[in-house]
Amino acid sequence: MTTSEAWERVGNAVRNQRLHLGWRLFVIGATTFIASQVAHIPFNQFVLSPLMQRLGIAGAKSGWPLLGIALLLGLSAGVFEEGARFLVLRYWARQARSWKDGLMFGAGHGGAEAIILGSLVAWTLAQMIAYRGADMSQFFPPSQVELATVQVAAYWSAPWYAALLGAVERAFAIVAQVCLATLVMQAFLRRNLAWLAAAVAWHTLLDMVAVFASNIVGAYSTEALIGLMALASLGIVLWLRPKGLDGNAEPPPEGAVPALSGRRRPETLGDPRGPPGGRLYANSARPELGSRPLRQRRLQERQSG
Repeated sequence: MTTSEAWERVGNAVRNQRLHLGWRLFVIGATTFIASQVAHIPFNQFVLSPLMQRLGIAGAKSGWPLLGIALLLGLSAGVFEEGARFLVLRYWARQARSWKDGLMFGAGHGGAEAIILGSLVAWTLAQMIAYRGADMSQFFPPSQVELATVQVAAYWSAPWYAALLGAVERAFAIVAQVCLATLVMQAFLRRNLAWLAAAVAWHTLLDMVAVFASNIVGAYSTEALIGLMALASLGIVLWLRPKGLDGNAEPPPEGAVPALSGRRRPETLGDPRGPPGGRLYANSARPELGSRPLRQRRLQERQSG
């Protein structure tokens, strides 16, 4: 086996390992989202909702009370989801320590959220198809028939493009989740917990805008604002991208031979200290002590002396 073939195999093994780790991170990211909601949803129901009741802001639709609701809901989501991301990277996905790893980790988180919410939308669509033109008394008690009839009529009277809002929002959310995962990853790459705080703050702001705007300016304007914040999230991801190398261990180019570590090999016999500056050029030729040209040169030196 030649040297180039050996390094080609090494490069292929590294690439396969990175690919395996990438899809593993996607699954870990999806699991992280589900695990965060196991704690997040009960907290909102049993702690946050009673707190808003005591503060007198529950059910607010405008003004400072609505802003308070948006702040509390956004902060709750930011703490639980970004905290879960940090703990998973700290204790589970300990091999994930690069910018690209953060992208895949965030894509898994956002992808799981999109799949779960998309499944709920599909289930709602299936129900509305079943209820359309049907006798509601067969599905609901008499006290709920009128309300169900109004809801089904409102669903089918909405313009067709309104159904696309959910898909557009999920696309924006995936970009945001990738950004948030990249921010959390910086806490490990730069060894500074301020990046975790930045992720919590950005997550809080994203959710605050979504909750507040949806009650004030309507669905279409809200999606436009979320889209602008998704563009800002994409800008943050690109800004954090390492210059030159992306943080992953890249395989050596084909045919390259790494320099040996440890004892240096002299470049020529005329300079026993090795090459200038102490550098070792891996592809340099090594003269053999028993070679014929060397014996002839030594004989000529003796005759001339």
